[in-house]
Amino acid sequence: MRVGAPGAEKPVVRVDDDRYVDVSDLVTDFDEAFFGGGGLRLLAGPVAERIAAGETEPFGGRRIGAPIARPHQILCIGLNYRDHAAETGQAVPDEPILFTKSPNTLVGPDDDIRIPRGSTKTDWEVELGIVIGSRTSYLDSVEDAAAAIAGYVLVNDVSERAFQIERGGQWSKGKSAETFNPAGPWLATPDEVPDVLGLDMWLDVNGVRRQTGNTRTMVFDPYFIVHYLSQFMVLEPGDLINTGTPPGVGMGHNPQIWLQPGDVVELGIDGLGSGRQRVVGPR
Repeated sequence: MRVGAPGAEKPVVRVDDDRYVDVSDLVTDFDEAFFGGGGLRLLAGPVAERIAAGETEPFGGRRIGAPIARPHQILCIGLNYRDHAAETGQAVPDEPILFTKSPNTLVGPDDDIRIPRGSTKTDWEVELGIVIGSRTSYLDSVEDAAAAIAGYVLVNDVSERAFQIERGGQWSKGKSAETFNPAGPWLATPDEVPDVLGLDMWLDVNGVRRQTGNTRTMVFDPYFIVHYLSQFMVLEPGDLINTGTPPGVGMGHNPQIWLQPGDVVELGIDGLGSGRQRVVGPR
């Protein structure tokens, strides 16, 4: 995890809901250098020693940032849940639909979502995020992808549907407004996620359940996605991949529902915690 004010977060390791171990003296940040240098493995021993010695600190209401530093790239997979494709009236894709999201969209799990200027159709999407753990390209097999994954994280892939669909060009323009990628609260390493294709997912808006899903309805699983993307580009340590959303997005309701200033979005995934974002107007 990373805790502290925006731009001044420090790296920590979660012990439980109340306590963490400060590792800011051991690593600069959870960034490309950390993941690429085998930082997860190197932290294990010192963290265990500090927990045994009682060297923990309380969260105490401190702000929680995104669990990774700004990545080299945020890659996103569209229409990756069979039931979500059905609600949008689109065919299940034969190959993963890929679009990018600006890395500066990344914010903490409880930070505000800011509606962009000119927006009329800001939407929500609870998603499983994959964080890449090593420089990866041209993987030989889907099975090889597991070794390239540092862990998993809860993501809200906030979207502006008019910008995305009605303004021509690529989806990225509807995905890249500031604050459009809340993530966290923590990064769970793969050993903490025994069945990545059995995770319940949910999202509420103003206390009303809007999305209920499970990663088992993914079209392309995380290992397939990492292998597939490695055939087209180099994945860098710390890169984030948003893997698609289950049904219940605002665009899929009849009548459609869009986020408004004052709304509160709450979301979660089994084993990956939960987030709570207040929606604010344009700046």
